Amino acid sequence: MAINSRNLIYTASLLLSVMMVFGSCRRDDPEYIAKRDREKILEYLEENELDYLELESGVFVVIEEEGIGAHPSENSTVKLNYTGYLLNGNVFDSGEGASLYLPGTVQGFSIGIRQFRRSGEGKILIPSALGYGSYARGSIPRNSVLIFDVKIIDFN
Repeated sequence: MAINSRNLIYTASLLLSVMMVFGSCRRDDPEYIAKRDREKILEYLEENELDYLELESGVFVVIEEEGIGAHPSENSTVKLNYTGYLLNGNVFDSGEGASLYLPGTVQGFSIGIRQFRRSGEGKILIPSALGYGSYARGSIPRNSVLIFDVKIIDFN
């Protein structure tokens, strides 16, 4: 049986299409992304020799200064200094004396900030699903792990 060039091209195109579909499915698979994000966060924490708390949600918190008093609630407005950046160190946002209403922030930030007390400081490491997920936002690429250095001033 002779192989003609049309059949070869058709077969190669079909194989390439199937590979692209399965390859892109894995890249967009939430379980795969969550596992990849967790591995990246753990690698960052290890490289920087940080003691951390892993929350059930998948958010990681590094408490560098305990602070005093109670913790903010999910509906608190928190006054804080913060810097948000990516794993590669690129800063995407910062604020001094900023007041943030927690329900108006990304879910992972709201979860993480509630682990701090007044005058507390540290880091919040947020897997992409609890950040901006598969959506790019400004200088933040899609499926990005977010890191926030925070210092809580006050909350109500």
